[in-house]
Amino acid sequence: MRQRSDHFLPITKKEIEQLGWDSVDVIIISGDAYIDHPAFGAAIIGRLLELEGLRVAILPQPNWQDDLRDFKKLGKPNLFFGITSGNMDSMVNHYTANKRLRSNDAYTPGGKAGFRPDYAAITYSKIVKSIYPDVPVILGGVEASMRRLSHYDYWSDELKPSILIESGADLLAYGMAEKTIVELANHFKSGFSFDNLKHCKQIAYTTNSLSEFRNREDVVMLHSFEKEQKSKRCYAENFVVFETESNKLNSKILIQSYSGKHLVINPPHPTATETEMDNWALFDYMQNAPHPKYLKRGEIPAFEMIKNSVTIHRGCFGGCSFCTISAHQGKFIASRSEQSIIEEVKDLSNRAYFKGHISDLGGPSANMYKMRGRDQRACVKCKKPSCLHPTICNNLDINHKPLTSLYRKVRDLKNVKRITIGSGIRYEMLVTQRKENDRQNGLTEYTEEVIRYHVSGRLKIAPEHTMDHVVYKMRKPSFQLFSSFHRQFIAINKRLDKNQQLIPYFMSAHPGCRLDDMRELRKEAHKLRLITDQVQEFTPTPMTYSTAIYYLGFDPYTGDKVFVEKDMRKRKEQHSYFF
Repeated sequence: MRQRSDHFLPITKKEIEQLGWDSVDVIIISGDAYIDHPAFGAAIIGRLLELEGLRVAILPQPNWQDDLRDFKKLGKPNLFFGITSGNMDSMVNHYTANKRLRSNDAYTPGGKAGFRPDYAAITYSKIVKSIYPDVPVILGGVEASMRRLSHYDYWSDELKPSILIESGADLLAYGMAEKTIVELANHFKSGFSFDNLKHCKQIAYTTNSLSEFRNREDVVMLHSFEKEQKSKRCYAENFVVFETESNKLNSKILIQSYSGKHLVINPPHPTATETEMDNWALFDYMQNAPHPKYLKRGEIPAFEMIKNSVTIHRGCFGGCSFCTISAHQGKFIASRSEQSIIEEVKDLSNRAYFKGHISDLGGPSANMYKMRGRDQRACVKCKKPSCLHPTICNNLDINHKPLTSLYRKVRDLKNVKRITIGSGIRYEMLVTQRKENDRQNGLTEYTEEVIRYHVSGRLKIAPEHTMDHVVYKMRKPSFQLFSSFHRQFIAINKRLDKNQQLIPYFMSAHPGCRLDDMRELRKEAHKLRLITDQVQEFTPTPMTYSTAIYYLGFDPYTGDKVFVEKDMRKRKEQHSYFF
């Protein structure tokens, strides 16, 4: 294990001086408060760069409304600025599905709102470029990642260009960019040159010439942004290419033109190996706490929510239409080793705030740990967005035994009194009529393990809707599978003499959903005696399939017209049907 750092990354000039630095190499600007924990992107990137020998400072939640002194207080970095809106898209962070301003911010001390601007990455980048025009700016994080190409923006109700074009930044590192940012930093250390950088994976940049890309088979030329503005069909065709390439093991270079400038998006790095995932965990190096500066300002809700949880894998092959995970983290699963996870739990159990309860061992989905295609050659040829929809891929290894084994080993550790699984469970993998399939993959065994030991009264899962034509557009399974799992859940609870509840998450106003569909949903839920207090209203977020349908009014793959409820009053009526 690494020796834990004896300091937080500096966020003030005084802290920089206390470290004996006369300057910093990299300044990371974030829309979130600085929490030195591996669940927060700015901290991960900062610490990885520090391990590369760089002097890194963080500028969290700078004031963009005064004389901009916050952007000057740490000085000019030797290499570059890294800019992120934070762990969430700033517009999702700020506004409800009805575009009403939220009154809180989970990533700010005391949960207070108002400490970051709308479109934060763009705002920060423009300010930095105005003050330090000669210093390179690299965008990263969810907001930059999901806006890396032209996209429909729900809050302005318009088609927007790539965030790289709009912000004036120099580069964009998309996805989970640990490997990318280290690679870029090493290029910067050796002397900044775009000729050196343009071959790096998992970045986007702009160029004035396309001569080197002509007649190449690894390049896809998209419709220009100007054509998209004139024709929704052009946007639809571009979206299909983007989503298809995002879900391939070997994707191509994407190029889109903007009035003489050309946006180039290089393919991502291969799925992270177990060794890489272990190296990036960083629990043994970080302080695992918010910066002490925030002590008097109140708790940071996002940290309180995850401080007793452990991430065991990343990526999701579910491919839900409304979800950004596969486009950001990837469709293919990258898992940590069992030993690394156990070491983090041991480390967690020695922290002052730990009281014996681990609130989650999971990832984007709880039960995808170490899962992959049995024959990787088939995965190389595949370009489907989901391994679960419309049916589970025959090549997918859904063996739950490694996960069950991990739960048992962690449960036996000293100081661990209880583990609950907070991540969503993909129940469609657990329902089967074939006993041999069940036995080989430990499906019922896993379900019983969760119900017996890892449910705190309620198990939350997400069927999202009951109507087949709606869930099909969501790329979710038929509600019949939920009903089967519900019966299984009740039967196991009865056998174990437990009185626990299954809490379904539902969604209103998704493309394809009408008010009558919500009435039917309510009837079906009432028939099964389900608790229906978990209903979210569909929010169109950049670059998802659902958002593309919302904007277009038709399916970008088929061209078929799809009903979309855009009237705010009627959207609210759908949502309030349960209340």
